Amino acid sequence: MPKTQANPDDPIIIKKYANRRLYNTGTSSYITLDDLARMTREDVQFQVVDAKSGDDITHSILTQIIMEEEASGEQMLPVSFLRDLISMYGNSMQAMMPGYLEASMANFRKNQAKLQEAFREGMGNSPFARIAETNMAMMRAATEAFMPAPPTADEEPAAGPKQDTEIAALREQMAAMQKKLDELGK
Repeated sequence: MPKTQANPDDPIIIKKYANRRLYNTGTSSYITLDDLARMTREDVQFQVVDAKSGDDITHSILTQIIMEEEASGEQMLPVSFLRDLISMYGNSMQAMMPGYLEASMANFRKNQAKLQEAFREGMGNSPFARIAETNMAMMRAATEAFMPAPPTADEEPAAGPKQDTEIAALREQMAAMQKKLDELGK
């Protein structure tokens, strides 16, 4: 039976033993780095402590998870980013980097949440729906301009001046759509 935490807002304590085993004190069970990665993705707060010394080693364990993710899956951190990050160690800007990276990640999450919310609301009135509608209209107009409908049996092929007028109208439609796209982008 899992132990209950004194305060639910307190992080779960994970003890790391000398044999590299990780013990979740919240569930009274041994776990793996994959379990910690899953807990992180689920926004479960935890703290990893060395079982012998009591030192907080959360940072090094999270770094180890990142290294394993990078080694086993599709790499997310570009080499240029890693080089830049390494070059910041010992640099006068090193003290500013943690705050900057945290703020950047918070901003990224905020934008990601807005995007997910727009999709959850439905595409009906979202800016994405308007962009998609405009893109579809532009595609239809382009398709009609380059692949006019074939004449039916009782129609004669379109004459040159009529086609020129249709193309001019399509160009006006495309210009109007581009204007709408530019307005949506602002």
